[in-house]
Amino acid sequence: MKKRLIYNGIIVNENRRYEGYVIIEGTRISAVKEGKFTGKKDEYDTATDAAGGYIVPGAIDDQVHFREPGLTHKGDIHSESRAAVAGGVTSYMEMPNTQPTTTTPEALAWKHETAAANSLANYSFYLGATNTNFDVIEKADIRKVCGIKVFMGSSTGNMLVDSQEMLVRLFSSSPLLIATHCEEESVIRENMKRYKALYGDSLTASAHPAIRSAEACYASTAKAVELAHKYGGRLHVLHLSTRRETELFDARPVQAKAVTCEVCVHHLWFTDADYAEKGNFIKWNPAIKTQADRDGLREALKKGRIDVVATDHAPHTLEEKRRPYLEAPSGGPLVQHSLTAMMDLAEQGIFTPETVVEKMAHTPARLFNVRERGFLRPGYFADIAVITRKEPWTVTSDNILYKCGWSPFEGHAFSCRVTHTFVNGTPVYDNGVLDEEFRGMALEFDR
Repeated sequence: MKKRLIYNGIIVNENRRYEGYVIIEGTRISAVKEGKFTGKKDEYDTATDAAGGYIVPGAIDDQVHFREPGLTHKGDIHSESRAAVAGGVTSYMEMPNTQPTTTTPEALAWKHETAAANSLANYSFYLGATNTNFDVIEKADIRKVCGIKVFMGSSTGNMLVDSQEMLVRLFSSSPLLIATHCEEESVIRENMKRYKALYGDSLTASAHPAIRSAEACYASTAKAVELAHKYGGRLHVLHLSTRRETELFDARPVQAKAVTCEVCVHHLWFTDADYAEKGNFIKWNPAIKTQADRDGLREALKKGRIDVVATDHAPHTLEEKRRPYLEAPSGGPLVQHSLTAMMDLAEQGIFTPETVVEKMAHTPARLFNVRERGFLRPGYFADIAVITRKEPWTVTSDNILYKCGWSPFEGHAFSCRVTHTFVNGTPVYDNGVLDEEFRGMALEFDR
Protein backbone atom coordinates (compact mmCIF):
# COMPACT_ATOMS: atom_id res chain seq x y z
CA MET A 1 0.00 0.00 0.00
CA LYS A 2 1.53 3.30 -1.14
CA LYS A 3 1.86 6.07 1.41
CA ARG A 4 1.86 9.59 -0.04
CA LEU A 5 2.19 13.14 1.24
CA ILE A 6 0.91 16.45 -0.11
CA TYR A 7 2.44 19.30 1.89
CA ASN A 8 3.26 23.03 1.94
CA GLY A 9 -0.19 24.05 0.72
CA ILE A 10 -3.33 25.94 1.66
CA ILE A 11 -6.14 23.47 2.29
CA VAL A 12 -9.57 24.66 1.10
CA ASN A 13 -12.19 22.33 2.48
CA GLU A 14 -15.59 22.48 4.23
CA ASN A 15 -15.72 26.28 4.26
CA ARG A 16 -12.25 26.67 5.78
CA ARG A 17 -8.89 27.79 4.38
CA TYR A 18 -5.70 27.02 6.28
CA GLU A 19 -2.08 25.96 5.92
CA GLY A 20 -1.82 22.19 6.10
CA TYR A 21 -0.96 18.86 4.57
CA VAL A 22 -2.67 15.63 3.56
CA ILE A 23 -1.51 12.05 4.06
CA ILE A 24 -2.74 9.29 1.73
CA GLU A 25 -2.56 5.54 2.33
CA GLY A 26 -3.54 3.38 -0.61
CA THR A 27 -6.69 4.79 -2.20
CA ARG A 28 -7.80 6.76 0.86
CA ILE A 29 -6.99 9.87 2.84
CA SER A 30 -5.57 8.87 6.20
CA ALA A 31 -5.07 12.35 7.68
CA VAL A 32 -5.77 16.02 6.99
CA LYS A 33 -3.53 18.13 9.22
CA GLU A 34 -3.36 21.83 10.00
CA GLY A 35 0.03 23.57 10.17
CA LYS A 36 3.42 23.00 8.57
CA PHE A 37 4.63 19.47 7.88
CA THR A 38 7.61 18.81 10.15
CA GLY A 39 8.04 15.06 9.63
CA LYS A 40 10.36 13.12 7.35
CA LYS A 41 9.38 13.20 3.68
CA ASP A 42 11.51 10.14 2.93
CA GLU A 43 9.04 8.03 4.92
CA TYR A 44 6.56 8.42 2.04
CA ASP A 45 6.50 6.79 -1.39
CA THR A 46 5.87 10.23 -2.90
CA ALA A 47 5.94 13.71 -1.37
CA THR A 48 4.23 16.41 -3.44
CA ASP A 49 5.17 20.02 -2.68
CA ALA A 50 2.08 22.19 -3.20
CA ALA A 51 4.40 25.23 -3.21
CA GLY A 52 1.91 27.42 -1.37
CA GLY A 53 -0.95 26.58 -3.71
CA TYR A 54 -4.40 25.32 -2.85
CA ILE A 55 -5.01 21.68 -1.91
CA VAL A 56 -8.66 20.93 -2.70
CA PRO A 57 -10.95 17.95 -3.21
CA GLY A 58 -11.14 16.98 -6.88
CA ALA A 59 -14.08 18.41 -8.80
CA ILE A 60 -17.14 16.25 -9.47
CA ASP A 61 -18.65 17.30 -12.80
CA ASP A 62 -22.32 16.29 -12.92
CA GLN A 63 -22.80 16.99 -16.64
CA VAL A 64 -20.44 15.94 -19.43
CA HIS A 65 -20.78 14.54 -22.94
CA PHE A 66 -17.77 12.36 -23.74
CA ARG A 67 -19.25 11.28 -27.12
CA GLU A 68 -18.77 7.53 -26.86
CA PRO A 69 -20.27 5.51 -28.49
CA GLY A 70 -21.02 6.79 -31.96
CA LEU A 71 -19.44 10.25 -31.98
CA THR A 72 -15.83 9.44 -31.20
CA HIS A 73 -14.44 11.73 -33.91
CA LYS A 74 -15.33 14.53 -31.44
CA GLY A 75 -14.11 12.88 -28.24
CA ASP A 76 -14.16 9.61 -26.34
CA ILE A 77 -14.08 8.40 -22.77
CA HIS A 78 -10.29 8.03 -22.78
CA SER A 79 -9.43 11.36 -24.39
CA GLU A 80 -11.88 13.48 -22.43
CA SER A 81 -11.15 11.82 -19.07
CA ARG A 82 -7.46 12.65 -19.66
CA ALA A 83 -8.42 16.30 -20.14
CA ALA A 84 -10.66 16.16 -17.06
CA VAL A 85 -7.88 14.84 -14.82
CA ALA A 86 -5.48 17.48 -16.15
CA GLY A 87 -8.05 20.03 -15.01
CA GLY A 88 -8.55 18.66 -11.51
CA VAL A 89 -11.87 16.94 -12.35
CA THR A 90 -11.58 13.55 -10.66
CA SER A 91 -15.16 12.28 -11.20
CA TYR A 92 -17.76 12.84 -13.90
CA MET A 93 -21.35 11.94 -14.71
CA GLU A 94 -21.85 11.40 -18.42
CA MET A 95 -24.98 12.11 -20.44
CA PRO A 96 -27.00 9.60 -22.49
CA ASN A 97 -27.30 11.38 -25.86
CA THR A 98 -24.70 9.25 -27.62
CA GLN A 99 -25.32 6.98 -30.63
CA PRO A 100 -27.01 4.77 -29.62
CA THR A 101 -28.58 6.60 -26.71
CA THR A 102 -28.16 5.24 -23.18
CA THR A 103 -31.78 4.28 -22.62
CA THR A 104 -31.42 0.52 -22.06
CA PRO A 105 -29.61 -1.65 -19.49
CA GLU A 106 -27.40 -2.99 -22.28
CA ALA A 107 -26.27 0.48 -23.36
CA LEU A 108 -25.57 1.45 -19.76
CA ALA A 109 -23.53 -1.72 -19.15
CA TRP A 110 -21.51 -1.05 -22.32
CA LYS A 111 -20.53 2.41 -21.08
CA HIS A 112 -19.47 1.04 -17.71
CA GLU A 113 -17.31 -1.62 -19.35
CA THR A 114 -15.76 0.93 -21.70
CA ALA A 115 -15.02 3.37 -18.87
CA ALA A 116 -13.49 0.63 -16.71
CA ALA A 117 -11.08 -0.11 -19.55
CA ASN A 118 -10.35 3.47 -20.63
CA SER A 119 -11.21 6.23 -18.12
CA LEU A 120 -8.52 7.98 -16.10
CA ALA A 121 -11.19 9.57 -13.88
CA ASN A 122 -14.01 8.08 -11.80
CA TYR A 123 -17.31 7.80 -13.65
CA SER A 124 -21.05 7.36 -13.64
CA PHE A 125 -23.65 7.47 -16.40
CA TYR A 126 -27.17 8.81 -16.66
CA LEU A 127 -30.03 6.76 -18.04
CA GLY A 128 -31.97 8.66 -20.68
CA ALA A 129 -35.75 8.85 -20.45
CA THR A 130 -37.99 8.28 -23.45
CA ASN A 131 -41.75 8.23 -23.76
CA THR A 132 -41.72 4.44 -23.43
CA ASN A 133 -38.88 3.21 -21.16
CA PHE A 134 -40.23 3.74 -17.64
CA ASP A 135 -39.86 -0.01 -17.02
CA VAL A 136 -36.09 0.39 -17.44
CA ILE A 137 -35.98 3.44 -15.17
CA GLU A 138 -37.92 1.85 -12.31
CA LYS A 139 -35.52 -1.14 -12.30
CA ALA A 140 -32.34 0.96 -12.32
CA ASP A 141 -29.79 0.27 -9.59
CA ILE A 142 -29.98 3.42 -7.47
CA ARG A 143 -26.54 2.70 -5.99
CA LYS A 144 -24.85 2.77 -9.39
CA VAL A 145 -26.84 5.15 -11.64
CA CYS A 146 -26.35 8.86 -10.96
CA GLY A 147 -29.73 9.94 -12.35
CA ILE A 148 -32.29 10.07 -15.14
CA LYS A 149 -31.82 12.63 -17.93
CA VAL A 150 -35.03 14.13 -19.30
CA PHE A 151 -35.16 16.39 -22.35
CA MET A 152 -38.28 18.50 -21.88
CA GLY A 153 -39.30 20.33 -25.04
CA SER A 154 -35.88 20.24 -26.68
CA SER A 155 -35.33 16.89 -28.38
CA THR A 156 -32.21 14.74 -28.77
CA GLY A 157 -32.50 11.46 -30.66
CA ASN A 158 -35.38 9.45 -29.21
CA MET A 159 -35.19 11.16 -25.84
CA LEU A 160 -37.80 13.87 -26.26
CA VAL A 161 -40.27 13.29 -23.42
CA ASP A 162 -43.44 15.07 -24.52
CA SER A 163 -45.97 12.55 -23.20
CA GLN A 164 -47.82 14.05 -20.24
CA GLU A 165 -48.47 10.54 -18.94
CA MET A 166 -44.73 9.74 -18.97
CA LEU A 167 -43.84 13.05 -17.32
CA VAL A 168 -46.33 12.39 -14.53
CA ARG A 169 -44.92 8.87 -14.03
CA LEU A 170 -41.37 10.21 -13.92
CA PHE A 171 -42.09 13.01 -11.48
CA SER A 172 -44.27 10.88 -9.22
CA SER A 173 -42.48 7.54 -9.30
CA SER A 174 -38.86 7.77 -10.54
CA PRO A 175 -36.54 6.05 -8.05
CA LEU A 176 -33.75 8.41 -9.10
CA LEU A 177 -33.06 12.11 -9.39
CA ILE A 178 -34.46 13.65 -12.59
CA ALA A 179 -32.02 15.93 -14.40
CA THR A 180 -33.65 18.13 -17.02
CA HIS A 181 -32.55 20.16 -20.02
CA CYS A 182 -35.11 22.97 -19.98
CA GLU A 183 -35.76 24.91 -23.19
CA GLU A 184 -39.24 25.23 -24.68
CA GLU A 185 -38.97 24.02 -28.27
CA SER A 186 -42.16 25.72 -29.48
CA VAL A 187 -40.78 29.14 -28.47
CA ILE A 188 -37.45 28.38 -30.13
CA ARG A 189 -39.14 27.29 -33.37
CA GLU A 190 -41.12 30.53 -33.57
CA ASN A 191 -38.03 32.61 -32.89
CA MET A 192 -36.04 30.73 -35.52
CA LYS A 193 -38.80 31.18 -38.08
CA ARG A 194 -38.87 34.93 -37.45
CA TYR A 195 -35.09 35.37 -37.59
CA LYS A 196 -34.73 33.28 -40.74
CA ALA A 197 -37.38 35.44 -42.41
CA LEU A 198 -35.47 38.57 -41.45
CA TYR A 199 -31.87 37.48 -42.09
CA GLY A 200 -31.90 34.21 -44.03
CA ASP A 201 -28.54 32.48 -44.33
CA SER A 202 -26.73 35.59 -43.07
CA LEU A 203 -27.63 34.70 -39.48
CA THR A 204 -24.64 34.57 -37.13
CA ALA A 205 -24.12 33.30 -33.60
CA SER A 206 -24.99 36.73 -32.24
CA ALA A 207 -28.65 35.79 -32.88
CA HIS A 208 -28.37 32.61 -30.79
CA PRO A 209 -29.55 34.11 -27.45
CA ALA A 210 -32.53 35.71 -29.18
CA ILE A 211 -33.52 32.46 -30.89
CA ARG A 212 -32.92 30.19 -27.89
CA SER A 213 -34.31 32.94 -25.75
CA ALA A 214 -34.64 33.68 -22.06
CA GLU A 215 -38.39 33.16 -22.45
CA ALA A 216 -37.83 29.64 -23.83
CA CYS A 217 -35.64 28.77 -20.85
CA TYR A 218 -37.92 30.21 -18.20
CA ALA A 219 -41.08 28.59 -19.60
CA SER A 220 -39.53 25.12 -19.59
CA THR A 221 -37.78 25.47 -16.22
CA ALA A 222 -40.96 26.76 -14.59
CA LYS A 223 -42.87 23.78 -15.98
CA ALA A 224 -40.32 21.30 -14.60
CA VAL A 225 -40.35 22.95 -11.17
CA GLU A 226 -44.16 22.91 -11.15
CA LEU A 227 -44.22 19.19 -12.00
CA ALA A 228 -41.72 18.43 -9.24
CA HIS A 229 -43.71 20.33 -6.64
CA LYS A 230 -47.01 18.83 -7.78
CA TYR A 231 -45.90 15.20 -7.91
CA GLY A 232 -43.07 15.14 -5.39
CA GLY A 233 -40.26 14.32 -7.83
CA ARG A 234 -36.58 14.88 -7.06
CA LEU A 235 -35.63 17.45 -9.72
CA HIS A 236 -32.22 18.83 -10.71
CA VAL A 237 -32.38 21.50 -13.43
CA LEU A 238 -29.24 21.64 -15.55
CA HIS A 239 -27.37 24.67 -16.93
CA LEU A 240 -29.43 27.68 -15.90
CA SER A 241 -28.65 30.58 -18.22
CA THR A 242 -30.87 33.47 -17.06
CA ARG A 243 -31.28 35.59 -13.96
CA ARG A 244 -35.05 35.09 -13.98
CA GLU A 245 -34.77 31.30 -13.74
CA THR A 246 -32.82 31.60 -10.49
CA GLU A 247 -35.90 33.08 -8.82
CA LEU A 248 -37.58 29.66 -9.07
CA PHE A 249 -35.11 28.19 -6.57
CA ASP A 250 -34.41 28.76 -2.88
CA ALA A 251 -31.29 29.00 -0.76
CA ARG A 252 -31.80 26.20 1.75
CA PRO A 253 -29.05 23.59 2.31
CA VAL A 254 -29.02 21.13 -0.57
CA GLN A 255 -29.93 18.20 1.69
CA ALA A 256 -33.23 19.94 2.48
CA LYS A 257 -34.19 20.59 -1.14
CA ALA A 258 -36.29 18.46 -3.46
CA VAL A 259 -35.58 20.87 -6.35
CA THR A 260 -31.99 21.89 -7.12
CA CYS A 261 -30.14 23.47 -10.02
CA GLU A 262 -26.80 23.86 -11.74
CA VAL A 263 -24.93 26.56 -13.64
CA CYS A 264 -22.12 25.95 -16.10
CA VAL A 265 -18.78 27.71 -16.25
CA HIS A 266 -19.43 29.30 -19.64
CA HIS A 267 -22.61 30.99 -18.41
CA LEU A 268 -20.62 32.43 -15.49
CA TRP A 269 -17.77 33.61 -17.71
CA PHE A 270 -19.00 34.83 -21.11
CA THR A 271 -21.78 37.24 -22.18
CA ASP A 272 -23.56 37.91 -25.46
CA ALA A 273 -20.94 40.61 -26.18
CA ASP A 274 -18.43 37.79 -26.70
CA TYR A 275 -20.23 36.39 -29.78
CA ALA A 276 -18.59 39.11 -31.88
CA GLU A 277 -15.16 37.57 -31.23
CA LYS A 278 -15.94 33.93 -30.40
CA GLY A 279 -18.92 33.24 -32.71
CA ASN A 280 -19.86 29.56 -32.89
CA PHE A 281 -17.09 28.68 -30.43
CA ILE A 282 -19.36 29.87 -27.61
CA LYS A 283 -22.55 28.54 -29.22
CA TRP A 284 -24.16 26.41 -26.52
CA ASN A 285 -27.69 25.29 -25.71
CA PRO A 286 -28.93 27.04 -23.63
CA ALA A 287 -27.37 30.13 -25.14
CA ILE A 288 -25.00 32.50 -23.38
CA LYS A 289 -27.10 35.57 -22.71
CA THR A 290 -26.71 39.12 -21.37
CA GLN A 291 -24.30 40.53 -18.82
CA ALA A 292 -27.30 41.06 -16.53
CA ASP A 293 -28.05 37.34 -16.79
CA ARG A 294 -24.43 36.40 -16.11
CA ASP A 295 -24.29 38.71 -13.11
CA GLY A 296 -27.60 37.34 -11.85
CA LEU A 297 -26.27 33.78 -12.10
CA ARG A 298 -23.13 34.75 -10.20
CA GLU A 299 -25.17 36.36 -7.46
CA ALA A 300 -27.55 33.39 -7.17
CA LEU A 301 -24.56 31.06 -6.89
CA LYS A 302 -23.09 33.11 -4.04
CA LYS A 303 -26.45 33.27 -2.24
CA GLY A 304 -27.09 29.52 -2.52
CA ARG A 305 -30.02 29.47 -4.92
CA ILE A 306 -27.76 27.72 -7.45
CA ASP A 307 -26.27 24.54 -6.04
CA VAL A 308 -23.68 23.17 -8.47
CA VAL A 309 -21.12 24.40 -10.99
CA ALA A 310 -20.50 22.00 -13.90
CA THR A 311 -19.37 22.18 -17.54
CA ASP A 312 -21.82 20.56 -19.97
CA HIS A 313 -18.56 19.56 -21.68
CA ALA A 314 -19.62 18.77 -25.26
CA PRO A 315 -16.81 18.77 -27.83
CA HIS A 316 -17.26 19.25 -31.57
CA THR A 317 -14.57 19.32 -34.22
CA LEU A 318 -13.06 22.55 -35.52
CA GLU A 319 -14.53 21.80 -38.94
CA GLU A 320 -18.02 21.53 -37.44
CA LYS A 321 -17.67 24.73 -35.44
CA ARG A 322 -16.38 26.67 -38.46
CA ARG A 323 -19.55 26.03 -40.42
CA PRO A 324 -22.14 28.80 -40.86
CA TYR A 325 -24.20 29.48 -37.75
CA LEU A 326 -27.26 27.51 -38.84
CA GLU A 327 -25.12 24.43 -39.57
CA ALA A 328 -22.69 24.59 -36.65
CA PRO A 329 -23.54 22.35 -33.67
CA SER A 330 -23.96 23.70 -30.16
CA GLY A 331 -21.56 22.80 -27.37
CA GLY A 332 -17.90 23.07 -26.49
CA PRO A 333 -15.09 21.45 -24.46
CA LEU A 334 -14.51 22.66 -20.88
CA VAL A 335 -13.40 19.97 -18.39
CA GLN A 336 -9.69 20.77 -18.65
CA HIS A 337 -10.28 24.42 -17.74
CA SER A 338 -13.36 24.52 -15.51
CA LEU A 339 -11.70 24.40 -12.08
CA THR A 340 -8.97 26.76 -13.29
CA ALA A 341 -11.52 29.25 -14.63
CA MET A 342 -13.53 29.21 -11.41
CA MET A 343 -10.42 29.70 -9.28
CA ASP A 344 -9.46 32.53 -11.62
CA LEU A 345 -12.81 34.18 -10.86
CA ALA A 346 -12.03 33.67 -7.18
CA GLU A 347 -8.70 35.43 -7.65
CA GLN A 348 -10.66 38.33 -9.17
CA GLY A 349 -12.82 38.47 -6.03
CA ILE A 350 -16.02 37.38 -7.77
CA PHE A 351 -16.22 34.19 -5.70
CA THR A 352 -14.20 32.81 -2.80
CA PRO A 353 -12.09 29.66 -3.11
CA GLU A 354 -14.39 28.14 -0.49
CA THR A 355 -17.42 28.78 -2.72
CA VAL A 356 -15.67 27.19 -5.70
CA VAL A 357 -14.88 24.05 -3.71
CA GLU A 358 -18.39 23.96 -2.24
CA LYS A 359 -20.08 24.18 -5.65
CA MET A 360 -17.71 21.92 -7.61
CA ALA A 361 -16.93 19.19 -5.06
CA HIS A 362 -18.90 19.25 -1.80
CA THR A 363 -22.38 20.00 -3.14
CA PRO A 364 -22.28 17.55 -6.08
CA ALA A 365 -21.25 14.86 -3.59
CA ARG A 366 -24.11 15.76 -1.25
CA LEU A 367 -26.70 16.26 -3.98
CA PHE A 368 -26.06 12.88 -5.63
CA ASN A 369 -25.13 11.10 -2.37
CA VAL A 370 -21.76 10.13 -3.81
CA ARG A 371 -20.13 7.63 -1.48
CA GLU A 372 -16.97 8.84 0.30
CA ARG A 373 -15.90 11.47 -2.22
CA GLY A 374 -16.03 15.24 -2.61
CA PHE A 375 -14.33 16.16 0.70
CA LEU A 376 -10.86 16.05 2.25
CA ARG A 377 -11.76 13.72 5.11
CA PRO A 378 -9.91 10.76 6.67
CA GLY A 379 -11.36 7.55 5.25
CA TYR A 380 -12.60 9.19 2.05
CA PHE A 381 -11.15 8.38 -1.36
CA ALA A 382 -8.12 10.53 -2.06
CA ASP A 383 -9.45 12.54 -5.02
CA ILE A 384 -7.38 15.72 -4.75
CA ALA A 385 -6.21 18.63 -6.90
CA VAL A 386 -3.32 21.02 -6.28
CA ILE A 387 -3.72 24.49 -7.78
CA THR A 388 -1.02 27.16 -8.07
CA ARG A 389 -1.86 30.87 -7.81
CA LYS A 390 -0.43 33.99 -9.42
CA GLU A 391 1.54 32.04 -12.04
CA PRO A 392 -0.03 33.19 -15.34
CA TRP A 393 -0.16 30.75 -18.23
CA THR A 394 -1.89 30.93 -21.58
CA VAL A 395 -4.21 28.34 -23.13
CA THR A 396 -2.76 27.33 -26.50
CA SER A 397 -3.24 24.53 -28.99
CA ASP A 398 -0.05 22.95 -27.59
CA ASN A 399 -1.48 22.46 -24.08
CA ILE A 400 -5.10 21.61 -24.95
CA LEU A 401 -5.83 17.91 -24.34
CA TYR A 402 -9.33 17.65 -25.80
CA LYS A 403 -9.57 15.35 -28.79
CA CYS A 404 -11.23 18.16 -30.75
CA GLY A 405 -8.09 20.27 -30.27
CA TRP A 406 -9.62 23.63 -29.37
CA SER A 407 -10.99 25.57 -26.39
CA PRO A 408 -13.18 28.67 -26.03
CA PHE A 409 -10.44 29.89 -23.67
CA GLU A 410 -7.68 29.61 -26.27
CA GLY A 411 -5.47 32.69 -26.03
CA HIS A 412 -6.63 33.54 -22.51
CA ALA A 413 -4.05 33.87 -19.72
CA PHE A 414 -5.24 32.28 -16.48
CA SER A 415 -3.73 33.22 -13.12
CA CYS A 416 -4.30 29.74 -11.62
CA ARG A 417 -3.21 26.31 -12.83
CA VAL A 418 -3.84 22.72 -11.78
CA THR A 419 -0.39 21.21 -11.20
CA HIS A 420 -1.29 17.83 -9.66
CA THR A 421 -4.34 15.59 -9.61
CA PHE A 422 -4.73 12.50 -7.45
CA VAL A 423 -7.47 9.99 -8.28
CA ASN A 424 -8.14 7.27 -5.70
CA GLY A 425 -4.77 8.06 -4.10
CA THR A 426 -2.70 7.82 -7.27
CA PRO A 427 -0.92 10.89 -8.71
CA VAL A 428 -2.46 10.64 -12.18
CA TYR A 429 -1.44 14.14 -13.35
CA ASP A 430 1.82 15.87 -12.47
CA ASN A 431 2.73 19.15 -14.22
CA GLY A 432 1.71 18.06 -17.69
CA VAL A 433 2.53 14.36 -17.33
CA LEU A 434 -0.33 11.83 -17.19
CA ASP A 435 -0.23 8.30 -15.83
CA GLU A 436 -1.73 6.68 -18.91
CA GLU A 437 -1.97 3.25 -17.25
CA PHE A 438 -4.23 4.37 -14.42
CA ARG A 439 -7.97 3.66 -14.51
CA GLY A 440 -10.69 5.24 -12.40
CA MET A 441 -13.55 3.58 -10.57
CA ALA A 442 -17.33 3.55 -10.97
CA LEU A 443 -18.95 5.98 -8.55
CA GLU A 444 -21.24 4.51 -5.91
CA PHE A 445 -24.16 6.29 -4.28
CA ASP A 446 -25.49 6.02 -0.74
CA ARG A 447 -29.21 5.70 -1.41
